[in-house]
Amino acid sequence: MKRTVSIKLNPTTEQSKALEKLRNSFNAACNLIVPYTVENRCWNRVALHHLCYYQVRETSNLGSQMVCNAIHKVCSAYKVLGLKKKDDVPVIAFKDKSSVHFDKRTYTIKDGGISLYTLNKRILVSCQIGDFQKAYLKKGVAKEAELIRKRNTWYFNLVLDLPDPSKTEPNGKVLGIDMGENNLATTSNGTIHGGGSLRHQRDKYLALRKRLQSNGTQSSKQLLKKVSGKESRHVKHVNHVVSRLIVNEAIASDCDTIALESLTNIRQRIKANKRVRSRLHRWSWYQLQQFIEYKAEEAGLNVVYVNPAYTSQTCSNCGSIGQRSKHRFSCSNCGSQQHSDVNASRNICRLVESADSSTGQVTAPYVRLAS
Repeated sequence: MKRTVSIKLNPTTEQSKALEKLRNSFNAACNLIVPYTVENRCWNRVALHHLCYYQVRETSNLGSQMVCNAIHKVCSAYKVLGLKKKDDVPVIAFKDKSSVHFDKRTYTIKDGGISLYTLNKRILVSCQIGDFQKAYLKKGVAKEAELIRKRNTWYFNLVLDLPDPSKTEPNGKVLGIDMGENNLATTSNGTIHGGGSLRHQRDKYLALRKRLQSNGTQSSKQLLKKVSGKESRHVKHVNHVVSRLIVNEAIASDCDTIALESLTNIRQRIKANKRVRSRLHRWSWYQLQQFIEYKAEEAGLNVVYVNPAYTSQTCSNCGSIGQRSKHRFSCSNCGSQQHSDVNASRNICRLVESADSSTGQVTAPYVRLAS
């Protein structure tokens, strides 16, 4: 299991200039490697190394291992694209603000800080390591890292290889999660994590960006740059908090599995007016699911995805098609009345509990029409 911890660096003025020069040279080397990747359609690390290593070493002031790291970074960037044989290979540009890739040969963690490779010599940069990072460093093995700079502050994002947690003994208990806009997440136990406050904040950011972009003055551009990223950081924080609460609820309920909705291609399936589409396309359900998944993995819980079709229209008690009016769901067959999102989450939970293990984790919902 791999985790990433972010360590804040406190370099001196001279050390900061050395790191800045390293970043510029590193990204320039990456841009030198890109043409070899495009011309040869090659993003295999070993093959690309044989194609361009010596040429890059002659034209760059980077050391041998840093050139290898640049080749690794270019290969990783192209692998993320998932290109197929018939696809054209795009030219990726590495800007001066891109991160610098380090491996275990180019950095060393010491008591006084972190020793980093630079163009002239290694420098020992002091850092701030909190209790959270210390706990991970004690139980994990340090691997590769990325040196980044945000708002004139340097960070060392270190990847740790942690031992896999022991899995919770299977007991058949499942916690179903229904996700939405009005309610960010609803569990099958009846817990509702509202999303009204978050939606209000996002609408405020959207309106502010529209006003600043339409203004076009120098001051508005400065303010637009200042507020840039605030929305995404706020949404990320809320998703972290909600995902932690959901995993803690699953542990407290003695559940061994968390069931989530498979929302693949949901943005292509949304049919609404422009304003609603704009709001829904900015929603981060996938990020919340990813946070739940890695936190559940750390706790030894399983995460499965199910097809959410008809889960909002089907009664979780009898399986009949009911009627949904905003947050109220009513079934004319059995007379059940529930919160619509709670009903949907219980349907998601029921799909996993009733699924045959031989058919896989994702199953189609069973829908029985009322007689």
